[in-house]
Amino acid sequence: MTTMGIQKLAVIVGAAAALAALNVQAQPAASLVPAAAASSAKAVRKADHTLEKAVRKALGKDKAVDVTNVNVRARNGAVTLLGSVPEQGQVDAATRVAQGVTGVSMVNNALTIKAVAH
Repeated sequence: MTTMGIQKLAVIVGAAAALAALNVQAQPAASLVPAAAASSAKAVRKADHTLEKAVRKALGKDKAVDVTNVNVRARNGAVTLLGSVPEQGQVDAATRVAQGVTGVSMVNNALTIKAVAH
């Protein structure tokens, strides 16, 4: 092999090594994005769950609301009340109680009135 051939080979090998090094360095940064997004999503779910529990607890403490058939869902501070209560006054009371919980930005009351069978 001639000197010129050896120099060309050295340039090609050097370029390939440089590209490989760039590729190796780029991979960790790219792989962190999904992990960060997953961590963030997990934190949001945990915050939603904590808010749901806080609203359920507040509703349970309020004697004006029968929470037997009430479910609570939270998404980024917005709370939805689902299920049924025996009378309209309890629908209104449930909204008032949920609005008073720290972290609740809005309440969507989807409760229905369903009389309790005697």
